This record gives sequence, structure tokens and C-alpha cells, in this order.
Amino acid sequence: MPLDPQAEMLLKQMASAGGPALNTLSPVDARKLTGVMFRVPPGSEEPVHKVENRNIPGPAGEIPIRVYTPAGAGPFPVLVFIHGGGFVLCDLDTHDGACRSLTNEAGCVTVSVDYRLAPEHKFPAAVEDCYAATTWVSDHAKEINGDPKRIAVGGDSAGGNLSAVISMLARDAGKPHIMFQLLIYPATDTARNTESHKNFTDYFLTKDMIEYFYRHYLRGEADAKDPRISIALAKDFRALPPAHIITAEFDPLRDEGEAYGRRLIEAGVSAKVTRYDGMMHAFFSQGDIMDKGRLAVAECADALRKALLV
Repeated sequence: MPLDPQAEMLLKQMASAGGPALNTLSPVDARKLTGVMFRVPPGSEEPVHKVENRNIPGPAGEIPIRVYTPAGAGPFPVLVFIHGGGFVLCDLDTHDGACRSLTNEAGCVTVSVDYRLAPEHKFPAAVEDCYAATTWVSDHAKEINGDPKRIAVGGDSAGGNLSAVISMLARDAGKPHIMFQLLIYPATDTARNTESHKNFTDYFLTKDMIEYFYRHYLRGEADAKDPRISIALAKDFRALPPAHIITAEFDPLRDEGEAYGRRLIEAGVSAKVTRYDGMMHAFFSQGDIMDKGRLAVAECADALRKALLV
């Protein structure tokens, strides 16, 4: 299919703005620009029954989290949401809109995790923070009106990578118990040798940006072979939580996300993969201007409701 007209319009608007490419900026400046691009203007946020910022213990100090609670009595199922941004960019505010929508539409408590970013904190800092936050949610679910027996992890791009990694670490450690993983165009393979990496690196997420992210996140070449980064290299995919995977047609990460879904299915894990034709990377967070972004949020919310219904 051709590029969706709404995605094409966004790319043209970005090109006409004439700003610098993110990968040409320092991480600090790139974060400022990303904040302008993705944060919902104050006062236009989707209403949620309760939103609370908290700090929880982490392996290297406190981890900021944002807890979204839907209306109702509870206890609710819980989604631990891990934002994308190439392990370098984004924060609680850039993904606030998606978390609000998922909370309302899925009827779950959403805990958004502000993990440490690279290059100030290289691998495995993000993994350690996200695992610690998921464990905290499991241990303290009742404090946030959540059900410790109904916990999912999910996120987009780098957040999808971290969600898959946390699911595997939790399986291997025997805790915390994770019922479901929601992986939105996840990065799963550092090799980057798929057809989508060859053909679709000019649609928002570019080859230079991907290299920029990995250069800042990895400590050296050996890290690229670590399954806690390149989870496609893991040896055992059995007994992982059921997964719902979203991919985009014009996304360099498309093929590796879909291949990961096949690996899960081959290992006997229930997994569904939905490709959004005509879409590019980051469309999930652009629901205010892209119809298919809203559709993807609705699909994910429906998957969460069904998976966490007990």
C-alpha cells in the first residue's frame, strides 16, 4: 500500500519546518525537541479519573512513575507502560496521551515508568529500572488499587523491547508474575538486516537515528549480542506471557517485530501480530492527527481487556 495520506502530511510538515534531525543534536537538545513534538498541550489532555506522580525505589535511586487510575471500584488490572524513544529520548509527558487513552479504554491502572536514559546511563540501566518498577507494581499493587494477579507490561519501540526483555527476565526469575505483554513496533534485533530496514529508513525513524540510539545505549559491540538488548538472540521463548504485537508497514522495525511474533508462536506462546498498512514508526502516539493511531490504541485496549479479564 502507499503511505497513508495522514502520515504523508505529517512527514511533509516536518520537512517544511526545516528543523535539525534528532541524530544531529546532543541527547539533551534532542529530548527538548522530542518534548515539543509529542507532549499534549496543557489543558487538552484526555480526562482520567486519577493521575498521580510518585517515586519508587530503584537500583540506583528513585524511579519516577505516573499512576493513571480509571473510574470505578477496582481492584483493576495493571499495565506497566514503558515508553519508547530509542533508550535516549522521551519521558512521562511524551507518552501521557497514550497512557490516558489506554487507562480509560482498557479499564486498567496504568503505571508509566520514567527509567534512566542513555548515554548518561547506558545498558543495562533501563532494563534494571524497568524490572525493578514491574516488581514494585507486583508487590504494591493494592496501594494503587491494582490486582497483583493481573499485571501486563507494554510499550512502544524501545519500550516494546524493554517489555519483552522484562517478560523474559520475570519468567526466568519466577517473579513478578506477568500475564500479558503488549509490544508496539518493538525493537528486537540489533542486526538490522531485514528487508524493512533496507527499504523503510526514510519514514520518520531513519537509519541514522537508529545508529544514534544504539551508539548511545550500548557500552560496546559485545552488548549488541546480549539478549537483554537483542532479544531475538534468546535461546528459549517457551512459557512467556501471551503477546499482542503492533507493527507499521513503513517502519524499519516492522520485520523484526513480526519475526519475534513468529518465534513466540513457534515456542507455543499465544501471540497476535497486527500490521497497520500505510503507517510509519511512532504512529501509535499520534492518535490526535492519525486515524490509524486511534485505531491501534483501541485495538491494544481491547487486547488488554480480554487478556486481563479473570
